[in-house]
Amino acid sequence: MCIENHTTLILLVRACPCGGKQGGDPITHVLLGYKKRGFGVGKYTGIGGKIEPGETVRAAAVREMREETGVVMSVQDLVDAGHLTFYFPTRPKWSLTTRIFIGRRWQGEPTETGEIRPVWFEIDHLPFDAMWDDATYWYPYVLAHKRVRAIFTFSTDCKTVATSEIEMW
Repeated sequence: MCIENHTTLILLVRACPCGGKQGGDPITHVLLGYKKRGFGVGKYTGIGGKIEPGETVRAAAVREMREETGVVMSVQDLVDAGHLTFYFPTRPKWSLTTRIFIGRRWQGEPTETGEIRPVWFEIDHLPFDAMWDDATYWYPYVLAHKRVRAIFTFSTDCKTVATSEIEMW
């Protein structure tokens, strides 16, 4: 199956400066956006969106963050956290690939826009019941400084994960 939708996702994080292992200080909070319109409306997710023609993945991620929250970032401040592929067999046009990044440095405070209401969550209290079903599979790894590569196939209801393949590297 050829996937035409390629997207980005940034997880802005706050960390405890108490000396961590494997990639940095322990993450304590993550910024999620409550989707007010568009794909995923009514769900919490990381901040991101489609890659425009001629745009690099990192440039798209930074642009989407600025457009959706007002936060300004540099492409150099993005830490690669993985690659996800989503298949929706009953809605093939929904299928997409997503590059995930962690962001620890930025300028400005996240503000609400027409598409996103940004909310900080403690990582031990993520609203998984109000997120896409796949989130429970990979968020804990990424927030523990592990890079993931995963493939998710959704059920006919387009809400629940039917199959998943996940690897860390």
